[in-house]
Amino acid sequence: MTTQSPTDPLHGVTLKMILTELVEEFGWEELGKRIDIRCFTHTPSISSSLKFLRRTPWARDKVEEMYLRLKM
Repeated sequence: MTTQSPTDPLHGVTLKMILTELVEEFGWEELGKRIDIRCFTHTPSISSSLKFLRRTPWARDKVEEMYLRLKM
């Protein structure tokens, strides 16, 4: 596990916070269109999506990238 630098834009931001904000901003349907992940398109929930994202690095990277674009 790598530690985050205080200059890292994701420092102090949890995956749950990121996902919750993206769902509030875009909704599940739009999120599923932008990132084609089954947990976003078929019976989506925060808990099931978190489980998937925590064990799937490529998907987590896409979600984090989308969050960073939203914040810029």
